Amino acid sequence: MSNPSNLKYTASHEWVKTEADGSITVGITQHAQELLGDMVFVEAPAAGRKLKAKEECAVVESVKAAADVYAPVSGTVTAANGELDSAPEAINGDPYGAWIFKMKPENAADVAALLDATAYQAVVDSEAH
Repeated sequence: MSNPSNLKYTASHEWVKTEADGSITVGITQHAQELLGDMVFVEAPAAGRKLKAKEECAVVESVKAAADVYAPVSGTVTAANGELDSAPEAINGDPYGAWIFKMKPENAADVAALLDATAYQAVVDSEAH
């Protein structure tokens, strides 16, 4: 699966979708879920929590390991995906559809400065060597 070109990415393997109202939706990438394997637990940040860019804010746990999820930018969490509480494996089935949390960024320019699909793929390729 290629990385959707309409999304932004972080070097720590989060994807970011900018919504029409300027909020962002965050999940983990196909590459990340492939590395982790079968998901068994997701802990998302609570709505209202203020985050700093690159702050650890969520945990995804698989049969292999647990991994932190980082805030892609500074802002306030507006929603957590409660459906993942009972179905964390949704991330394995559709990593770009199974979002973890939504947030309102403090600065839209910070979102624009994240990696595009090509730059993110270069990060993935560099980790393979």
